[in-house]
Amino acid sequence: MTSQAELDALVCAEAPRQGCWSDEAYLRLTDYCRRLVEFTDGFVEELPMPTSSHQLVALYLYRLLHDYLRPLGGVAMAAPLRMRIREGKYREPDVLLLQSRLDDRYQDRFWGGADLVVEVVSPDKPSRDWIDKRKDYAEAGIPEYWIADLTGETVTVLVLGNGDYVEHGVFRRGETATSRLLEGFSVDIAELFDEATP
Repeated sequence: MTSQAELDALVCAEAPRQGCWSDEAYLRLTDYCRRLVEFTDGFVEELPMPTSSHQLVALYLYRLLHDYLRPLGGVAMAAPLRMRIREGKYREPDVLLLQSRLDDRYQDRFWGGADLVVEVVSPDKPSRDWIDKRKDYAEAGIPEYWIADLTGETVTVLVLGNGDYVEHGVFRRGETATSRLLEGFSVDIAELFDEATP
């Protein structure tokens, strides 16, 4: 019988080196692993395990978006679900949606884009959500990007214009976040962050 050390060595020998991963190798890896992993131009990055407060905020927003979209024929999903930015780049937004289930980007193995994405800022590397993913989602042409920040208890709504995001608004307790894309959709910020309170 093969020992664990021998198996580990075999798997490491067969896995691509950082910088040499292909789209298909990344997809195969994430088809079977139980970790959040993103992919950019040959490099894979393991994401930290979300906290309870992170998940409560993400799932609260998911439920609101799901309930809004379902009667309109749209679909909202919560992580983990891979979304292709372009060949060689995949992200796993906390929440993503399409206004129509008939949209060609709605696929089973991964989505080919989205109309709106949500990220809850990860404390290990806030720049991933504020800077890196902002560039990635603009590159993918995603019309609206929501960033929920547990530390500051804010929701920043960004809308795409001329290839870059501009602020639609930064919403705090006592305010209601609105969407430019989804007519009539809004989120009470106090209720959202109260959801994350143990």
